Formats: sequence, structure tokens, C-alpha cells
Amino acid sequence: MNIVVLGSAAGGGFPQWNCNCRNCAGLRNGTVRATARTQSSIAVSANGTDWVLINASPDILAQIRATPALQPARGQRDTGIAAVMLMDAQIDHVTGLLMLREGKELPLYCTAQVWRELNQGLPLVPVLSHYCGVRWHALPIEGGMHVPGIDGIRFTPLALNSKAPPYSDHRNDPHPGDNIGLLIEDTQTGKSVFYAPGLGAIDPQVDAALQTADCVLVDGTFWRADEMIALGFSKKTAADMGHLPQSGDGGMIAVLDGIKARRKVLIHINNTNPILDEDSAERALLARHGIEVAFDGMEIKS
Repeated sequence: MNIVVLGSAAGGGFPQWNCNCRNCAGLRNGTVRATARTQSSIAVSANGTDWVLINASPDILAQIRATPALQPARGQRDTGIAAVMLMDAQIDHVTGLLMLREGKELPLYCTAQVWRELNQGLPLVPVLSHYCGVRWHALPIEGGMHVPGIDGIRFTPLALNSKAPPYSDHRNDPHPGDNIGLLIEDTQTGKSVFYAPGLGAIDPQVDAALQTADCVLVDGTFWRADEMIALGFSKKTAADMGHLPQSGDGGMIAVLDGIKARRKVLIHINNTNPILDEDSAERALLARHGIEVAFDGMEIKS
């Protein structure tokens, strides 16, 4: 099994187009040692040719160009993307679907809640029906499943304690399936990765997945619970936005310290998070705890 991190940033990417926080301004003017990142997405393959795209970010075209394996060039028109699987209906995870409209009918795996949003709240499916069309496969809230053509990989969705997108008519009334994590297992080697870019709380089933997985690729959005408030960008806490911060009691560092995974990686990193600065004290603290920071192009193999 091979997993490629196509994008490792939260919504807006890094640097964010309209932001002049210390990180964004520092990357632009060279005063902060950091690497630009596109919006979060990963691709999973068993054979290196046929891939499941997990989340379709607005940066998908740049991500495909940067990942030659996604274009195997077996014909005049071709793609290595065999299917798309969505973790939620957030704008930074779904609007890339529109960029795939020149292809054939798109096999799309998502929960009933996400499918509803993509037909009503953010009606991408009706728009795509005028181009390639979409063939929906319902993701179960519990129980594993396989994607045709992706032999040897089992996907087990887990409902997360998080939030629907801000545009949703039940933003403040969470429903199971609004947001999922994925346990991705190589059925030949037995190795597994737990992927959860939007993780608001650790409930028993999430804890079990974290304890089971050989590698965890989890929410790295904010360092502090009040990060956006302290910087004057928002009145919302990390929890208000459905994310567990890294620092503080019960934060992601404490959670990851309690598991035995071989690799512990943070993804979906907001442009304000000090861990993007490779010389920061926060980045050094992560290293002491054996926690990696995802970057575009990172590979995870089982």
C-alpha cells in the first residue's frame, strides 16, 4: 500500500492568499523557514497505478501535476484516479470535484450526509451532471469496504465527533456521517493507517483506531485552542471549528503520546499554526514527542 500526501494544509493553503500573519508573510519575504503547502488531500494505491483520491481539494490540478503517478498515460485521455472518497463536505475537500469534470463518470464514495450536502447545500452534483456525471457509492458509517480496482486495500469509515460545513443547515446540530475518519488497511501486510484531518474529539471508536493503526495521519489544524482569537482573525475557538488543538490538556500531543503507532503525522495544518516554522519551539517540541508534520509529496508505505 502506498499513500501520497497531495496536500497538507488546511483550507486556504499556505501561504493563504489574503493573510499576512507571521507565517504567511515570513514565507513570502524569506524570514521564516517553511515550505508552501496546498489544501489537504491524499491518494491511496495498492499497485502504484490505480488510486483512490481521498478528498478533492481546490488545488487538485496542481497536485496532479506534482504527482506523476496520477497520470499513467495509457491512452490519449487517461487518469490514475479510479475513484474519489470524501471525508466530509467542507469546501476545501470537495470543490476540486469540479476540476475533474473533463473525465468519465466519476465514482464518488461518501456518506449519505455528505451526498445530501453536495446535492442541496453546495450543489456540485447537479452541476457535474452536465459534464462527466457522478456515480454515488454510499459509505457505511461502520464496517469495512473495498473499492473496485483497488485490490488489497480495505477502507473502514468511522463517524467522528465534529461538525458539518459552515454552509450546512445543521452546522450546529451534528449528524453521524457529517465527518468521518478512515482506517485504511493493507490486507496483504496487515499494516494500517488511520486518517482523520478533521478531528474534534477522541471518542472510544476513534481511540481504538488510533491504538490499532501502524501510522496515524491526523488533525494538525491549530496549535492553541484560542489561536484564531489571539491573532485577531476570528472569534471562534478550535473546538468551535471542529478541531482538537495540539497543545493543552487533552490536546493532540497528549493523545498521540498515549498510542504506540510507528508513525505519528499531523496534517491539515492551518496557515497560522507555528509548527509550519521549521525553526519554531513548537516544531522542536513535536520532534521531541516523535510527531511528524506532513508536507506535500510525503509518502507512507506499508
